[in-house]
Amino acid sequence: MNNSQIDRAKLNFGIIGNSKLLDRAIEISLLVAQTDLSVLITGENGTGKESISKIIHHFSQRKNNKFISINCGAIPEGTIDSELFGHDKGAFTGADNSRKGYFEEVDNGTIFLDEIGEMPLETQVKLLRVLENKEIIHVGSSKVQKVNVRVIAATNVDIIKKVSEGKFREDLYYRLNTVPIKIPPLRDRGNDVILLFIKFALDFAAKYKTDAITLSEDSENLLTKYQFPGNIRQLKNIVEQISILEKKRIITPEVLERYLPENEKMFLSLNRNKDDYIEDISEDNEKVKLLYKMIIELKKENNEIKKILSDLIGSKAVNDRMLNN
Repeated sequence: MNNSQIDRAKLNFGIIGNSKLLDRAIEISLLVAQTDLSVLITGENGTGKESISKIIHHFSQRKNNKFISINCGAIPEGTIDSELFGHDKGAFTGADNSRKGYFEEVDNGTIFLDEIGEMPLETQVKLLRVLENKEIIHVGSSKVQKVNVRVIAATNVDIIKKVSEGKFREDLYYRLNTVPIKIPPLRDRGNDVILLFIKFALDFAAKYKTDAITLSEDSENLLTKYQFPGNIRQLKNIVEQISILEKKRIITPEVLERYLPENEKMFLSLNRNKDDYIEDISEDNEKVKLLYKMIIELKKENNEIKKILSDLIGSKAVNDRMLNN
């Protein structure tokens, strides 16, 4: 698989970065997309697992059919079976009508089950039936229905540990884990953190109609040493806060530190060689970084041109009124 296919997937789904670990995850996603195998995506919160699931669906033969994303941890244990597999009228108190579950709704498409490690054991048995026999049974019914759904699951917990504790079925784990994809945390993606900062800075500058914030060189070094336990989601939140609250657009380390949690464990050791943690910046990475900086400068020039034109138009209007009088 060539780099242009990986770059096209990044462009389609707004993925920023040139980390080799990230590229490998996307490459596996593109390869497995051409099959109908089940996939288990692992990675910390905020690393972008759902984006990977969308890449798999988009480049699969099911791309013209439905894609549904379900957070298993957000559905109460008492209703998750009904939500996923549907229920018949009278199946439980309040079930005034029969209802299709998500698996019926997405028939011939793809379902993304996030936080699969939070799924109750009884529901896991029913999911296994779907994977092995392509069958579901409504809550309150004994009628077997056929469904044709591709399952992509994701978790941020140690599933192997859950299996050993008896909290996750071993047979389901191996059935889901046909093709594993690991998403790297932001702290392992080297200079991608700077590219993402620039991207978010531009986004928030457009949103709040202001100039984009930029990092001093020392601030860049500080940012690449930070662990980011909340990953991309945390970085985006930090950039938005700074964009709104800071008047100066060049962000110094002193300013940046105010927005990073005060915990030395959140930073990589300063006594270790930086190359142990951060990948060398490739020529392509430098080009991307330069491109973002050029965009920032162009936006600044654009704003200045607008101001000059506005002043000229205003002056002309005043002159015209004076002449008319």
